[in-house]
Amino acid sequence: MGRRVLRLGMAGGGEGAFIGAIHRAAAALDGEWRLVAGAFSSDSERNRRSGEGLGVDAARTYASFDAMLAGENALPPEERIDAVTIVTPNHLHTPMSIAALEAGFHVFCEKPMALNLAEGRAIAAAVRGTGRHYGLAFTYSGYPLVEEARARVARGDLGAIRLVQVEYSQGWLSRAIDRDGNKQAEWRTDPARAGLGGCLGDIGTHAFQLAEHVSGLRVDHLCADLTTHVEGRRLDDDVSVLLRFGGGARGVLRASQVAAGDENGLKLRVHGEHGGLEWAQMEPNTLTLRWLDRPAEIVRAGGPGLADTVAVRMRTPAGHPEGYIEAFANLYRAFASRLRDSAATGASAPGSADWFPSIEEGVRNMAFVETVISNAGSDNKWSQLLVD
Repeated sequence: MGRRVLRLGMAGGGEGAFIGAIHRAAAALDGEWRLVAGAFSSDSERNRRSGEGLGVDAARTYASFDAMLAGENALPPEERIDAVTIVTPNHLHTPMSIAALEAGFHVFCEKPMALNLAEGRAIAAAVRGTGRHYGLAFTYSGYPLVEEARARVARGDLGAIRLVQVEYSQGWLSRAIDRDGNKQAEWRTDPARAGLGGCLGDIGTHAFQLAEHVSGLRVDHLCADLTTHVEGRRLDDDVSVLLRFGGGARGVLRASQVAAGDENGLKLRVHGEHGGLEWAQMEPNTLTLRWLDRPAEIVRAGGPGLADTVAVRMRTPAGHPEGYIEAFANLYRAFASRLRDSAATGASAPGSADWFPSIEEGVRNMAFVETVISNAGSDNKWSQLLVD
């Protein structure tokens, strides 16, 4: 018998939603998933049109998320969905995740996982209690050359790590478009729907996860500054954080959504005793290595000399660019691999074919957000990042 295509249900992501379409394209890319059900919008007509446009059976285009869970569980096991993907605004992530897990479904969720650390811990408890798998859309860790960078650090090519610098620079919120009818901007700057952090929660969490993932280190203390440049905005739009990692490495994290003219400038630099590496999301098929004692190297996706763990993340020959959707698809493919392995327990090691950002990364990110906000609002120079 051939490999079974897994069945997916979607919460949110209806007509006009950007990230829902990205998730659907990524999930479908490798033939691992088929979208068969959804509760795409709280607006009944938009929900109906969304399901129809996506080719979802009208009987499985549900009026609400709870109706989807109940309706799917009423179907025979060989027909019901295997997992739910949640692409709603942040305030719905926790109740939907917990409800889906407790209904017996695996969950793949947009980041950040929750509004706060307490909610993140509640999701983690539900994952442990149900034995279901939980994945997070920290997309950039799915890029092949991010895996190459991680593998080189892990095998000691750079020597002991001393410096980690990560920057995520956007300019799309430089003006008050959140008060001018832009739906994507409006909910992301609303504390009730976005959570405690604005730029911090939206893209600062990506930068934090990438820095820890590639360096293999964990932040234990930080010193932060949060700013809101656009008058009247209720959440931060600019973030600066000094990082202290376990083992003595130091770091800097910068995230901004008011860097006028910048597009999606996620960049990472890691330096050790012997050299450093640099990767940028807007040129994702190139990894630059610089050394103390020899010429710099340019490593290209699909080229020679890559780690074995990179090959499973590539689909095309060298010189055929792969990008954002392919990186996203790597996470969906890994999630599918884990679900098919009924013996899998806990988390896989980074680099393995079934590794994806999971509950640990989610909870650490919520702890990061809360520690940054607490530190920035206090007179403390340094605050300890406590997860448990």
